[in-house]
Amino acid sequence: MTSIPEPFSDQGVSGPRPLVKRYGALVRLAHWLNAVFLVGMIASGLQIYNAYTHFGIRGDLLPVPNPLDGHPVPNWARLGGWLAGGLNWHFLLAWPFVITGLVYLAFLAISGEWRSLVFRPRDIGPAVQMQLYYLKLRKEHPSQGKHNALQKGAYTFIVVLGAISALSGFAIYKPVQLAWLTSAFGGYELARYWHFVAVWLFIAFTLLHVSLVFLVDPASLRGMITGWYRGRFPSHD
Repeated sequence: MTSIPEPFSDQGVSGPRPLVKRYGALVRLAHWLNAVFLVGMIASGLQIYNAYTHFGIRGDLLPVPNPLDGHPVPNWARLGGWLAGGLNWHFLLAWPFVITGLVYLAFLAISGEWRSLVFRPRDIGPAVQMQLYYLKLRKEHPSQGKHNALQKGAYTFIVVLGAISALSGFAIYKPVQLAWLTSAFGGYELARYWHFVAVWLFIAFTLLHVSLVFLVDPASLRGMITGWYRGRFPSHD
């Protein structure tokens, strides 16, 4: 019979918390490699976008939200210098990004670690409580295992976003050979648009992720570098 964990509290804890192994070498390597690949792909993708800052054919643009419509992306945010350079960087980084992601997913599946990361319907309630805690509307930190419900939602979301980003990228890259995939995204221009939206969702996720690491659990950054963790929260579910 599984016991129900108590709400998290620092009370009653004396002395330093034990140093425990939290992240394996493969997880840490995949995390940092994909962080580098992602930054490069976003910058080179913005360079590609800069060659034509609209969605739709000339004279018949798609009625989709685009704050950058008609506006060039700043030089500091682009990689490649021009269209061909951006394409070269994008293709150079795309395959390592996809392969690293697939290796990481395979590790999660084989090791069973996916169980602590997947967001399930039963996590909706705890996610609401965790959000109330972050908004200072709840005093006690809700109970959690290695990852809280909001973290599970974020990790599940980022895997789905990565799949959409990769598939829409293939739809743009090979629109004739993969016509069925391009059609599934609504055609070439819409596939290009969804790929563009994915970029900004990646950026938003990264900014939120980094902010919460420093604000809520800075020890997890050290853990992701060294593998060892001594912080506020459990290291296992």
